[in-house]
Amino acid sequence: MDEVRNVKWTRDDFERRRREVLTQWPTGKDVNLEDAFEYHQGQKPSKVFSNALNDAKRKQITLVQPRAGVPLVQDMIDLLTYLQNEGEADLLPTTIDSYTRQNRYHEAEVGIEESVRTQKNMLNGFPAVNHGVRSCRLLIDSLERPLQIRHGTPDARLLAEITYAGGFTSFEGGGISYNIPYAKNVSLERTISDWQYVDRLTGLYEEAGCPINREPFGPLTGTLVPPFIGITVAIIESLLAAEQGVKNITVGYGQCGHLVQDVAAMQVLQSLTDEYLRKYGYGDVNVTTVLHQWMGGFPQDEAKAYAVIGWGSAVAALSHTTKVIVKTPHEAFGVPTKEANASGLLCTKQMINMLGEQSLDTYSLQDEKVIIASETRCVLDKCFELGKGDIARGAILAIRSGVLDIPFAPSRYNAGKMLPARDNDGAIRLFHPGNVPLTTELLEFHQQKMEARAKYEKREASFQMVIDDVYAISKGRLVGRPRNE
Repeated sequence: MDEVRNVKWTRDDFERRRREVLTQWPTGKDVNLEDAFEYHQGQKPSKVFSNALNDAKRKQITLVQPRAGVPLVQDMIDLLTYLQNEGEADLLPTTIDSYTRQNRYHEAEVGIEESVRTQKNMLNGFPAVNHGVRSCRLLIDSLERPLQIRHGTPDARLLAEITYAGGFTSFEGGGISYNIPYAKNVSLERTISDWQYVDRLTGLYEEAGCPINREPFGPLTGTLVPPFIGITVAIIESLLAAEQGVKNITVGYGQCGHLVQDVAAMQVLQSLTDEYLRKYGYGDVNVTTVLHQWMGGFPQDEAKAYAVIGWGSAVAALSHTTKVIVKTPHEAFGVPTKEANASGLLCTKQMINMLGEQSLDTYSLQDEKVIIASETRCVLDKCFELGKGDIARGAILAIRSGVLDIPFAPSRYNAGKMLPARDNDGAIRLFHPGNVPLTTELLEFHQQKMEARAKYEKREASFQMVIDDVYAISKGRLVGRPRNE
């Protein structure tokens, strides 16, 4: 394919690709942009996702949003109505099934038929492409809250076409965040180009007066991701989206577990995204933030699971993030019941209500913000250098070389040389930096943190620390201490 560059697509470039995209499944023929614009323009402002986010940011309140998805339309309406009313969700999701995420629409169709036949959920989400524009609009019209598509799809072009035409006003993902953590053999050139398509489509809606929120996936692999890595990816995907005309972007971060580091990361995420967008000519983009509650292993005991949920809720409240993606007490077992999903929402709301007017302002917080911002600048500026000013090309070269390295990712295009671990206080540091281009001072800081933990635990700093930390929270702790400690 042609070399990928961060350049806004012409309408002709977009339409040439669009003809092929809309033929990938029969429901594509029902997409009509002018009709879709008219439908969006007729929606109540309160059902537009970016309106809710921008209003929450102005008021400095944190909105709550679950994950949820089932195969059949009426069941999906019933589930989201329950979460809206009983769980008091401010924002609603539509989580897409695994077959659709891999563009396997024939298998998704079988899953729908089997779900109808057995009256059981035979898919792990909502197959929006198969259901098509009309069914998506039925979902939108049946609910009061704004809805977002959440998925994990490397090639989400047809999914975006159908769900945008169906009335959804927010769409998650990006060319890096929905590739490197999710796929093994898909090139970044391919996915960045495919997501430029999604972002250019978003820009066309924006130009027609139909704002659609775009949300890069912040947690990445969700496993010991150092804050500066996630923030760097979020900023890159924001720059790529903004070039194609996106005006409402929500940058995300996955909770790491250390209160001060997490609050610092959320605040740096907002400030640096704003800064880099302004620097490169996109100062008119509205930036909001989202915290993802703990994405790693959960305790099986429900009471212990609620403690993990509450801890993430405290981070959301104290960092004044715009919204928080909520986990459930059934996280260790798989798909939750609607009751468990609602309970996670209510638990989170209670914590936010108690802490939302409080702030965390300590010397350690300020120090952590300086560290995270410095680390992010080191990597992000090197990406621009590698791409000779073009962030699309720079990101591809950075990931290939390990300058930008996502830990524990399955992609063969990711270097996988950098290894994270927790320091003695539980903050995520670098056990081995790989090729990440931090300054000598920062590298020495990480080394000292690892040595201090090793001394405390009376063992050598080794890969075993990394392994112990991966499983620690599911075993009831944050730092993976030796068993005899």
